[in-house]
Amino acid sequence: MLKNNLQLHHPKLSYPICLLGLLVGVAAALLLVLFRAIIDFGHGLILNNPDDFSDLPLLWRAILPISGAIIIALIARMTASKYRRLGIAYVIHRIKMHYGRLPLGNATNQFFSAIVALGCGFSVGREGPAIHLGATVATSFARRWQLPDNALTILASCGIAAGISATFNSPLAAVLFVLEVVLREYRIHSFIPILIASVTGSVITQSIFGNVHHYEELFISAIPIAQYPFLVVSGLLIGTIAAGFSHGLISLTEFTRKWPIAVKLLLAGIATAAIGWQLPQALGTEHGALTIALGENPGLALLFALLAAKILATIAAIGLGIPGGIIGPLYGIGAIIGSLLAWLMVPWFPELQAYIPLYTVLGMTAMMGVCLHAPLAALLALLEMTQDAAIILPSLLVTIPAYLLSFVGFGSRSIFLQQLDAMGLEYRVSPTLQGLQKTGVLALADRQFVIGSPQQSDEQLLTLMQEANQQRLLLRHSDRCELVSLHANYSSDDAPLDRTVAHPLPNTATLAEVYLLLNKNRRQAVYIHDGNVDHPIGLLTWSMLRKEIRAGRF
Repeated sequence: MLKNNLQLHHPKLSYPICLLGLLVGVAAALLLVLFRAIIDFGHGLILNNPDDFSDLPLLWRAILPISGAIIIALIARMTASKYRRLGIAYVIHRIKMHYGRLPLGNATNQFFSAIVALGCGFSVGREGPAIHLGATVATSFARRWQLPDNALTILASCGIAAGISATFNSPLAAVLFVLEVVLREYRIHSFIPILIASVTGSVITQSIFGNVHHYEELFISAIPIAQYPFLVVSGLLIGTIAAGFSHGLISLTEFTRKWPIAVKLLLAGIATAAIGWQLPQALGTEHGALTIALGENPGLALLFALLAAKILATIAAIGLGIPGGIIGPLYGIGAIIGSLLAWLMVPWFPELQAYIPLYTVLGMTAMMGVCLHAPLAALLALLEMTQDAAIILPSLLVTIPAYLLSFVGFGSRSIFLQQLDAMGLEYRVSPTLQGLQKTGVLALADRQFVIGSPQQSDEQLLTLMQEANQQRLLLRHSDRCELVSLHANYSSDDAPLDRTVAHPLPNTATLAEVYLLLNKNRRQAVYIHDGNVDHPIGLLTWSMLRKEIRAGRF
């Protein structure tokens, strides 16, 4: 039903794509449940509380990151070099340039390396592996049923949304993250399947781990209007720190781009061990930092030290190639900044002490929104995880000035796009190709044609076409194919038949590949096959494609 379903080739909402979105959501969520269970089991063996490394003995805090770096380096050594690209930026590259098709080897590397990284205290998040693994699930479905590439893009986005939703129990934020950060566009025919997959991921997670939201226990008081100016000033300070953080991370990525992977990983392990030796709260994703940020009176010196340690630990881990996400560490950094800003103002405005939890959440929202170029996804994520609508307006008052200062004032861009530039991976697609990528070849191909033999004369070919009442004939030679078509003036004394080269394309291709082939020589044609070049099932010409482009149906 799915393998040859023509509805999947059209950029329209359909039952098959929704069903596939549901299946991808289920599979991705179950894989992420396994991923989470393994990490929690590992944490349970060595930690009193998940992701809290502050109680570890001093020696363990030094040994764990270095040992983890060595294990990750060994995994990378056993993996082919083409499978060492991991993380959210790499997934964005594959979606933009390869429809979201991800090699299984990369996902295997990501799965085991991320478990080690998260288990050994590196300052990385779980959402990076979740996104990579979720998108890879979609690739497996596409290969199983030979789905068209335009459908694969949607299904990869479904896997990403399901992965994020299963990680944070935030289905709406997961959808918005995909639209804001990954696809960077909104289309109803892709939005609904992504939403279905995201909701599915959240339902499965709730069924297994309970309907638990990360920060729902925070007591957030509604802030009075008189304090709104403080929020705007806080936003400007957070925007400055976010721009500096992004610059430092990308600078380290560019500087060490050509270093051996083993050297980079070992340096990341040593740096993390040194930081954890002094400030174990900087280890892990964000739990330790958040605990200090929400403390009754943590002290300014500790907050400043922890902020510097968390930023350095995150830059060292992600900039040097430790597999993992960045959202969790951004939450930790943002929580410290928010708490620090509030405590700095408490001596002059004692009433602010009651709003420390709110400032903590606002810092988390702003750091994620600014660094990832996703302010709405950041707001919605914290709204879902706190289950408190009181953060909406204050978050906007902090995030908007932070975003404007960072991107307009300092010229910062999304960390993921900067990472792609630093790694030399392309992600830019022209508007024409981007539109054509949404339609599969069978949506436009002419499937009514005649197949002839090279041994037949022109008269015999013409007779064959007339008897079949067709104007196009595909001529298969031993090394090539030709499209034979009638001249407009075939009844005159001129040769009645026109011959041109016909390039093969699989039925999983999109109109973008047709455009790239025919734009060089618009007299040529493309024939579609079912995976075997000797089994043509459709024809496409430049005139057919031009009509589609002019109609603007993509």
